[in-house]
Amino acid sequence: MAAIDGLASGMNTTAIVNSLMAVEALPQTQLKTKLASNQSMITALQGLNTRMTQLQGIAAAASKPGALNLFTATSSNQSLTAATTTSATAGSIDVTITKLASTQVNVAAAMTAWPADGTGAPVKLTLVDGTGKQTEISPASTSLDDVVTAVNAGGGGASAVKVPAGNGTYRLQFTSTVPGESGAFKVYQGSAAEVTAGTATDLMTVKDAAVVKPAQNAEALLYAGTAAQVTISSATNTFKDLLPGVSVTATAISAAPVTVTVVSDIAGVAKKAEDLVKAFNDVLGFISDSSAVTTTATTLGTSTAKGGIFTGNSSVRGVNDALLSAMAAPVGGKSPSEYGIVISRNGDFTFDKDKLAASLAANPAGTQAALQEISARVAAAATAATDPFKGTVTNLIKGRQSESTGLTGQIADWDRRLADRQSTLQAVYSRMEVMLGGLQSQSAWLSGQLAGLTASSNSGN
Repeated sequence: MAAIDGLASGMNTTAIVNSLMAVEALPQTQLKTKLASNQSMITALQGLNTRMTQLQGIAAAASKPGALNLFTATSSNQSLTAATTTSATAGSIDVTITKLASTQVNVAAAMTAWPADGTGAPVKLTLVDGTGKQTEISPASTSLDDVVTAVNAGGGGASAVKVPAGNGTYRLQFTSTVPGESGAFKVYQGSAAEVTAGTATDLMTVKDAAVVKPAQNAEALLYAGTAAQVTISSATNTFKDLLPGVSVTATAISAAPVTVTVVSDIAGVAKKAEDLVKAFNDVLGFISDSSAVTTTATTLGTSTAKGGIFTGNSSVRGVNDALLSAMAAPVGGKSPSEYGIVISRNGDFTFDKDKLAASLAANPAGTQAALQEISARVAAAATAATDPFKGTVTNLIKGRQSESTGLTGQIADWDRRLADRQSTLQAVYSRMEVMLGGLQSQSAWLSGQLAGLTASSNSGN
């Protein structure tokens, strides 16, 4: 087209075709505008869905049984640390640690190789655990490395390692695989039959061998010095459920009773309530910002108003109302503000930690139950919006995505239609230029002929 553009007519045919195509493309332009609007709505809905999913996770976690039954445990001596679970209750107890737990470690006498029997084969080992179970081990050779490999593969209740002992010698160190008294074991040089017969050699009776650590349980006294004194034992230095839901771990023997105190974790409960309010306000704030109407002044002194992307969207408004109802509705006849969740004039919520602390101090169980009920209601409202299959917001996104797919297909159809139309117009104007060029040539020839005839006639006269 560019090669013959206006050569005969003098017209800018390219501009004419482009102008005509702009008119032809108006329906497609409208489709593109609608697609762009759809994509903006999808992006906004996805942003809302993300925030609501986060809210749902926080609310659901807080609504689980025992989730707000939080306690902290302190100890009067740093040699004893305490930890709590959601099954704990407030209280205190004195405990005296009299023994620390240890896992048995035996070290054999120094040697360069494992002994062989009369046939040259390596002598067998036998491990005997605390229950009397015998595990016979046959090393592949007299190499101490092979002995270690065989022991570790034998599953006899102890593992082995080769430790340098100087002057080219090594010791075999045996460590129980089970802590405390139940991990006690013995190592014999000899077969299981020889152990039973009493002819096998206990490796700890050999000169320079030693039991480095005995198999020992930790022990503690409760109510020491009273008629109720009782001894408790643990294979490790941790005593589980010393109080309901409370475990303590000792690092040293205590010369005097250590007091363990369990109190309600107000800060922990407040953090969960504060996180809920923050996530809730994030959702409501996003909806509010996306629904706000903005006013713009014009050059004529008037103003125009433009709604946000969610303005007039009844489904989003329904989600907003459901969330507000879930958070603001009374619990057992009491306003959520009694528990520190206070609605403001702007329609969002603030968190009052002091109110919650006072409520927890006065009625810990009732306050926790109320917070859990509020959390459960918010979680249910958020789930109704974000459920992957039937959620309100989820279905809005799916509907818009389906519509966008259809619009994209229609736009592609118009691309083909417009391309064909443009080719047709270019062909029409190209033919017009060719025809005009031909007419101009004929006109020039005729003008020449007429001029010749006129000259001839004048000459005859």
